[in-house]
Amino acid sequence: MAPPPNSESDAGLVARERQGDNAQPLTISEISALLKRTVEDRFGFVRLRGELSGVKRAASGHFYCALKDDGAVIDGVMWKGNAARLNFRAEDGLEVIATGKLTTYPGRSKYQIVIDSMELAGEGALLALLEKTRARLAAEGLFDAGRKRPLPFLPRVIGVVTSPTGAVIRDILHRLADRFPSHVLVWPVLVQGQGAAEQVAAAVRGFSALEAGGPIPRPDVVIVARGGGSIEDLWSFNEEVVVRAIAECSIPVISAVGHETDTTLADFAADRRAPTPTAAAEMAVPVRADLAFTLTDLAARQRRAVYRPVELGRERLEARARLLPRPEHLLAPQAQRLDDLSDRLRRALGDRSAKGRERLAGVGARLSPSLLTRSASEAQRRLDRARLSAALIERPLRHGSDRLAALTRVMSQLHPEKPLERGYAIIRNAEGRALTTRAEAASAALLTVQFRDGTLAAHPAGAAPAPAPAPAAPPASPPRKRPVAPSPQQDDLFS
Repeated sequence: MAPPPNSESDAGLVARERQGDNAQPLTISEISALLKRTVEDRFGFVRLRGELSGVKRAASGHFYCALKDDGAVIDGVMWKGNAARLNFRAEDGLEVIATGKLTTYPGRSKYQIVIDSMELAGEGALLALLEKTRARLAAEGLFDAGRKRPLPFLPRVIGVVTSPTGAVIRDILHRLADRFPSHVLVWPVLVQGQGAAEQVAAAVRGFSALEAGGPIPRPDVVIVARGGGSIEDLWSFNEEVVVRAIAECSIPVISAVGHETDTTLADFAADRRAPTPTAAAEMAVPVRADLAFTLTDLAARQRRAVYRPVELGRERLEARARLLPRPEHLLAPQAQRLDDLSDRLRRALGDRSAKGRERLAGVGARLSPSLLTRSASEAQRRLDRARLSAALIERPLRHGSDRLAALTRVMSQLHPEKPLERGYAIIRNAEGRALTTRAEAASAALLTVQFRDGTLAAHPAGAAPAPAPAPAAPPASPPRKRPVAPSPQQDDLFS
């Protein structure tokens, strides 16, 4: 290859072929292709450690970013297939290790790395990503205590999201059988590795979408469980898709991921966190033996509460019955008096019968048939002479009835208690005498006010109240006068 021109005389206006010069001019595409082959042949496989910057996912699914350190920066691209297999959410500021090959991009005269895989650069970077995701989701309110729902006291159906082949599901089923056998629905999922987060989120949303009364019973509580492991093993439960599925679930969720010291974002989003899967089963159901004992104790207390008043009443009744006299003691004086009166009655009847027989004998001695016949004949003659007329009897009776009715009306109007029906009252002193003046009422210590329907004790104003005496009976109504029979207008036939 000829050396470049080194004098001004060698430069010309039009390019000319020089003697001995075998270097043909290259096009831009040709030199770009040469550079691309050189870079790819020299750096066919590299691992770069740097901080992500300018992270962007295109609509096509490809992943674009830049890797930088304190002194340099290199562009990176990750094609759709590899980008879908990322185990974490790539964000600006994360320190990662990218594996791939270097190449050039002729369209911009840049070199870049085509990334085949990407990992976080140690647990520090993983924890930084975890804290960043936690802060972002907490800012959205997904971890607020006000969103937590209480667990049902006694769930009929329990849904479990876990691996069907691990020891976790056996521990949960064994603990549920010991405490309170329940209907368990297991949604089998992967609990780590590629696609585990999507399966867990789909299982939680599937349980939440079940309808009550459908062919598959809807769980009353859901347990998301996994055994212990490293932070990488548990990373699927830190994925945003899992956290959002748990937070949006309409069924109370218990998170039982890892052991006591393991904490994932699923624990923050769940309604309750259990330190172990076995503890989650204990949270889900009570102990049936304890419930049976409680019911037995409550039933015994209920019986005691019901029978106690009866027993107390029986004891009081027996105590009071012992103070009462015996019935035979109460009836003994009356029985003795009955015997005495019966004996006296028997003797009185005998004496009266004897006296009656004596009187009858005396009267019978004075009676004779001729005397009775003469008296009967005289009475018959007097009866025959009397000319009886109905008018003679009816007229005095009618006149007397009219007069009696008139007197009755007058008496009812003049009765002293008649005004009481019109709202008046009668004021009496303690002796039952009616008072007619204010002075008499003021001097009395106690007044009795008689109304239409009863009496009321009262004290005059300013007088000290005295013990109320027994209310005096109201004076009896004056006896009605028997109507005077009219003077006969003719002689009495029997005078």
